[in-house]
Amino acid sequence: MDAGLKEAPRRKKVVLLGSTGSIGCSTLEVARLLPERIELIGLAANGSVESLAKQVHATGVKHVALHEASRVEELRALIPADVTIYPGPEGLVELATLADAEMVLVAIIGTAGLHPALAAIEAGKDLAVASKEILVMAGEIVTAAARRKGVKLLPVDSEHNAIFQCLDGHRGGEKEVSRLILTASGGPFRCLPADQLAGVTLAQALKHPTWEMGRKITIDSATLFNKGLEMIEARWLFDIGMERVDVVVHPQSIVHSMVEFVDGSVLAQLSTTDMCFPIQYALTWPDRVAGGLKPLDFAKLAKLDFEEPRHADFPALDLAREAGLKGGTLPAVLNAANEIAVDAFVAGRIGFPDIWRVVGETMQRHEVAAADSLESVIAADAWARRVAAEQCA
Repeated sequence: MDAGLKEAPRRKKVVLLGSTGSIGCSTLEVARLLPERIELIGLAANGSVESLAKQVHATGVKHVALHEASRVEELRALIPADVTIYPGPEGLVELATLADAEMVLVAIIGTAGLHPALAAIEAGKDLAVASKEILVMAGEIVTAAARRKGVKLLPVDSEHNAIFQCLDGHRGGEKEVSRLILTASGGPFRCLPADQLAGVTLAQALKHPTWEMGRKITIDSATLFNKGLEMIEARWLFDIGMERVDVVVHPQSIVHSMVEFVDGSVLAQLSTTDMCFPIQYALTWPDRVAGGLKPLDFAKLAKLDFEEPRHADFPALDLAREAGLKGGTLPAVLNAANEIAVDAFVAGRIGFPDIWRVVGETMQRHEVAAADSLESVIAADAWARRVAAEQCA
C-alpha cells in the first residue's frame, strides 16, 4: 500500500441482544456515531415491539429476535417485509449465532441471556458482556467455554471496562495484581442514617445521584447489590481470587475502577458518567477512536472523594463476597433471590432492608452444589426464586 494512503478502518459486525433497554439504546447511539467502525446486523428485544420497530427502521438491520413470540405478527406489521424475525428464546440463540456476526453484545436482564451467550461463544463470536447474570450465575462455565473456543470476553459495565483498560497490555498477568478496586457511587442513601433505611420508598430508591439506568439496576445500586454482583463478575472476568476484589465508595463516579499492583502502584480509568464510553471501547477494542463523547474538564471537577462502604448497614457486599468465596451454585442463588426481593419491594410487599434479609436467608438455606453445568445453575436459580418468593409473600 502507498505510504501516503491510510487503510480504511474495518467495520465490526455486531449483534445486539437487549436493544431497547438503557444499554441497548446507548449501544445504538455509539453505532450511530461510529458508522465506519460498527455495523449492527441484528437486534433483539423482549417485548418492546414499537421501540424495536423504530430501531429496525433507524439501523436498517435485516435480522431481529423477539423473546415474546406471541407478538411476532404485531412486529411484522411494523417493519419491512425483508427483515427476518426469530421468535422466542430459540430466536435469541439463532440471532446470536448468525454466520456474519463477529461480536455479540448481551444486554439482556435476567437468565434469558445465558443460552444465547453460550451459543455465541460456541459459534466463535466474541462476547461483549453487559448482563451481570451471565458471569454471576455461570462464570466458570462461560469463561471455560471462551478459553476453549479462543474468543474474547469484553466487559461493558463501566467498572469492569475500566479494569480491562487498566490491565490492557499489562504483561505480568494476575501475579502482578494485588487488588482490583471497584468504585461505587454509594447510591442515594450513602449518608442516610441506618435507622431511616426501613422508611425508604420506591421513588427515593429510584433517584440515583449520578447514573440514568433501568429500574432493577438502580435499586441494586441503592442496596449495593449491584456492586456485590460486580465483585463476582470481576472474579471471573479477570481470573482473580475473590479475596482480592474490593470496593470503595466514590460519589462523583468519575474514577470507574482501579487496579493496584504488587509494587503499590495504582492505575485508574477516569471519564465522564456516560455509558457510551465503556460500550464504545468494548466495540472498538483494541483500537481507541474519537467518537464525539465528552472529555473530562479537570478544573471543573474540583475534587474526587473516596470512602469505605458501610458494610454493616448495607450488607450486600458481604453477602456477595460470601457467595463468591464459596462459589458453586451460591452466586446464582444470591442473584435470583435478589431479583425476587427487588420485585417484591417494587410491588410494596416488603420494605427496603428486607431485600438484604431475603437474600441472606435464602443463601443460608441453600445446599451449595458444583456449578459445572448450565442445568445445575438453572436449577439453583429456580430453587432460589421459589424460596425467596415464599419469604416475600
